[in-house]
Amino acid sequence: MINFNYETDFLIPNEDSIAKWITNTIADEGFKLEEINYVFCDDEYLHKLNVEFLDHDTLTDVISFDYTVGKLIQGDIFISVERVRENALEFNTAFENELHRVMVHGVLHYCGYKDKTESDEQLMRTKEDYYLNQLG
Repeated sequence: MINFNYETDFLIPNEDSIAKWITNTIADEGFKLEEINYVFCDDEYLHKLNVEFLDHDTLTDVISFDYTVGKLIQGDIFISVERVRENALEFNTAFENELHRVMVHGVLHYCGYKDKTESDEQLMRTKEDYYLNQLG
């Protein structure tokens, strides 16, 4: 089950198709969906989580808390809509594209992908691009 929660004045217009896309992504990676909670928020909300839980005093676009057990995907993905808008401008891409990228980014972490090294980050970007193309 995928749940969409809103802590800011923002709504995803196509929740059902996005949920199906994420579910298919998880299945393509050889995992099974238990539950993912997406929480869309603002910079202040996400910054507070970043400081409190990760001891990072910086703004970020996405934080994911992974509760996956074996091949059963579970987690909470917090997304700053403000950061996503800023990043879309910075990277000269559509807001929706950047939003979908961070949504699948969190899921890919649950599937075991990392982004701490240059080679890991390159693989993560390749996977993000692949699944963004699946969304159509």
